[in-house]
Amino acid sequence: MQKISTIVLSDEISTTEVIKLYISEFDNLELVNVDKNFQTIYETISNLQNNSIFVIDLSENKQEKLDLILKISNECKNCKILALADNPSVDLIIKIMRAGAREFVPVPIIKNEFFEAIHKTLAQFEESNNKTNKCKVISIFSNKGGIGKTSLASNLALELSKITKENVALIDMNFQMGDITTFLDLRPSFNISYMLENIDKINETFLLSTLERYKNSSLYILADPPYFKQADNIQPKQITKLFNTLKETFSYIIVDAEANFGSKCITALDNSDLILLVTVANLPALRNTQRCLELFEKLGYDKNKTQIVVNRYMENDEIKDSDVEKVLSKEIYWKIPNNYFAIMSAINKGIPVSDINAATNVAQSYRDLAQNIADNIYKQNMAEKFENIFNNSSY
Repeated sequence: MQKISTIVLSDEISTTEVIKLYISEFDNLELVNVDKNFQTIYETISNLQNNSIFVIDLSENKQEKLDLILKISNECKNCKILALADNPSVDLIIKIMRAGAREFVPVPIIKNEFFEAIHKTLAQFEESNNKTNKCKVISIFSNKGGIGKTSLASNLALELSKITKENVALIDMNFQMGDITTFLDLRPSFNISYMLENIDKINETFLLSTLERYKNSSLYILADPPYFKQADNIQPKQITKLFNTLKETFSYIIVDAEANFGSKCITALDNSDLILLVTVANLPALRNTQRCLELFEKLGYDKNKTQIVVNRYMENDEIKDSDVEKVLSKEIYWKIPNNYFAIMSAINKGIPVSDINAATNVAQSYRDLAQNIADNIYKQNMAEKFENIFNNSSY
């Protein structure tokens, strides 16, 4: 049996010795002694032909070690990273996980916790694909047109791909008149109808080569059908199957949902982990949002599954935040500022708002929203391990 090379980096001698002692109890691990020089460690791991584990203690020099984790996780695909730190904060653990470490153990090290983390790290080498459970489906919904739903979906999807560096699928489920391809100036060769017709042939290679990739990002777009007849032939059960298939390849699926309560749209919402219910601060829109919340309650959705996003928000609006929350009996999750010129310029040019001007308030809001969603998903994934740290986490 080929042993798995294990490299340890800690500035604390006592921590290093404890880790080495514990590693010696694993027959399938082989300790590789390397100087503490970051470049030497990187080159050693890069040159290893077999699988490896990198155990790194971030109790000191946190930022430099986060950079090292990111570099190794991006460039050394056969290396799994187990991170340690004393007095870990929520923000630090999130940064560690985002950089590429899959397991975390607090310092001082408790033997059974360390052994459990090692076993989970070893299990990663046996996994052919573990993304099905990781993937989060986020639907952007409003039953009223002209609210800014598509703009939110396209910009959020792109920002998530930038922040997480993971594969993100953006699905246009406005089957009659989808706008995603217009918003991003794309002319895809394939659409959702083609994908559903070939659902049994789909694998990761097929998906990544067939879906339209947005420039050099990790965002992939699945366009709406070009003909109304194709949309009529799509069945709700096919949508569930499509989502399950996409989950095997993508870490996030962003759905620009239809503005209706048809069976296909409800199926998409049923399969979503999070619904961003978009509204604006005027009475007709809020009444529609009220109806949506009532329907979601009848459908049995958990209250945390649906979150309110107020688009085109202005602080001096006649209808205040408190008014919105009172009418909806629900807190506002996110507010996207009104910036007509930036949004319209982006739409007319077929590019994301951040490409118009990344410093605008609306571009920053999209970035912050994506960051918030990604961070809370990291928190939820770690909640069972660190219940005392993440006990307040939610979408």
